[in-house]
Amino acid sequence: MTALILLIAYLLGSIPFALLVGKVGYGIDIREHGSGNLGGTNTFRVLGAKAGTIVILGDMLKGTLAASLPMFFSVPVHPLAAGAVAVVGHMYPVFAKFRGGKAVATSAGVVLFYSPLFFLTLIAIFLVVLALSRYVSLSSMATALYAAVYTILFTDDIPLTAAVWLLASFIVYRHRANIKRIWNKTEPKIKWPGGRS
Repeated sequence: MTALILLIAYLLGSIPFALLVGKVGYGIDIREHGSGNLGGTNTFRVLGAKAGTIVILGDMLKGTLAASLPMFFSVPVHPLAAGAVAVVGHMYPVFAKFRGGKAVATSAGVVLFYSPLFFLTLIAIFLVVLALSRYVSLSSMATALYAAVYTILFTDDIPLTAAVWLLASFIVYRHRANIKRIWNKTEPKIKWPGGRS
């Protein structure tokens, strides 16, 4: 039963919301536009705020549902383990030729299930860094690193610490191309309402 739960978690994570929203709602393959990434940020840039919001919420839901599977089925699997497997599914989705997103929203969904207050703290950090830098990628990585350091310094929850460090590693690794673009000052910044970028 444990293996089945982890398989379901992976399959949940593999649902490519960006691909589905692009093809069903707009008739395009999001992988052929923008950065080609199957995530909320690329969807925002290519298809707009409505589509991007749907994708982010869908990707978060994958993580939340996967983390909740052990509770629903009374299986001795830690929710963070199931959630982490879903994040792997999001990054390497079987339904999209193993070409997925960058782990941010799905990781956030896992944290939301396990520790809602911690999740709200991370959202605040993300928004502050985004307001200062206007880089979504930098904000994602900074939030992940903050979460990792926080768990070391301020919590004795070993499973949470291990999971956060793993997820933060995923996020930074998946953003390695963004790091190069930030360094070279070629990474696109978000545009605020009114046209200010």
